[in-house]
Amino acid sequence: MEKSSSFITKDKRWLYIPLGLIIFMCMGTVYSWSVFKKPIEELFKISATQSAMPYTFFLIFYAITMPVAGGYIDKYGPKIVTIVGGLVVAAGWILSGFVSNITWLIVTYGVIAGSGVGIAYGAPMAVAAKWFPDKKGFAVGLTLAGFGLSPFITAPVANWLVSAYGVFAAFKILGAAFAIIITVLALPLKFPEEKIADESNNDEAEQEVNFSTKEMLKNPTFYGLWICFVIGTTAGLMAIGISSPVAEEIVNLDASTAAFLVSFFAIFNGIGRPIFGGLSDKLNPKKATLISYSLIILASVIMLIVGEGNTILYALAFSLFWLNLGGWLAIAPAATGRFFGSKNYSKNYGFLFTAYGVGAFVGNMLSGRIKDILGSYRYAFYPTIALAVIGIIVAFVLLKQPEKKN
Repeated sequence: MEKSSSFITKDKRWLYIPLGLIIFMCMGTVYSWSVFKKPIEELFKISATQSAMPYTFFLIFYAITMPVAGGYIDKYGPKIVTIVGGLVVAAGWILSGFVSNITWLIVTYGVIAGSGVGIAYGAPMAVAAKWFPDKKGFAVGLTLAGFGLSPFITAPVANWLVSAYGVFAAFKILGAAFAIIITVLALPLKFPEEKIADESNNDEAEQEVNFSTKEMLKNPTFYGLWICFVIGTTAGLMAIGISSPVAEEIVNLDASTAAFLVSFFAIFNGIGRPIFGGLSDKLNPKKATLISYSLIILASVIMLIVGEGNTILYALAFSLFWLNLGGWLAIAPAATGRFFGSKNYSKNYGFLFTAYGVGAFVGNMLSGRIKDILGSYRYAFYPTIALAVIGIIVAFVLLKQPEKKN
């Protein structure tokens, strides 16, 4: 058994990365919601605000179920949890193909499919983290890249299905595909049978101290990281939600060009995860956080000066926003392992991930209210600057290696 474990440790562990990446690509189809938005508005005769509710509820329930499911990953194993979550995701999508109003779509797509992602999300990520203690941030970030890259692949597929078969058939076909793909790819997922040595020459890793969830929730470092995660996801999810309307309103791009650029930005959401995961490994979570906030400030300042026809500056700014959202979905899990240890990693990160739900709600509401009250999305970039400055202060004060009290 020792020889087999050693062999897998050094060579075959890399097989878990593409497995997790494709699973996350299926679950990340939520970021392609804009493909369904307009057809849903026309079918149900509803407003743009109402058609955003399934997406918003999806993100909220995805965040709510993460801490609940996190406690079962070690108990039942990543394979079982991923399959269960994947089947719940698939059920939500398939049931969405039978609804007759927006309320039921909120239940099927928002609550059921969103909860399924929350159940499954932590398992492939925990597999990557436990097989790669020497490069945890990079491995987790690379695995999670599938979630961010998903719209680049799934948006064109979903758009074709909607055009060819209609929106309800598209829901059913994608749901059936997710059930098969996630179940099959989850079968090989497992944790290493024995602890893998961390060969990264990281003194903190060699002296790892494991916090229980209860101990973590009493530590100031957790709340500093939670606040920083809220700020990062608020700025990023707000940018994702308004990428296309900002292009049309401020830069005066046509709808097709704006849609193309949104697909282009998805690449940055994907690559932001391994980039910032690697930075968290090579530097530390605090320095990765400061780099992220500095880039958010830069992107916000650019958007305050962008005018009609400034396509390149707009593309640069929103590439940075999408890059940083992806980055925070790597910084946060890497920091959880670095600060609080690997023993209770899945459950601990589940509790931290509630910050994502808060960021999703605040980001979507903030941009909408600013547009309604002030008449332009341009004013949304003042709050992102203020939030990033607050985040820098919080990071300096609270993001430090915690000491466990005996």
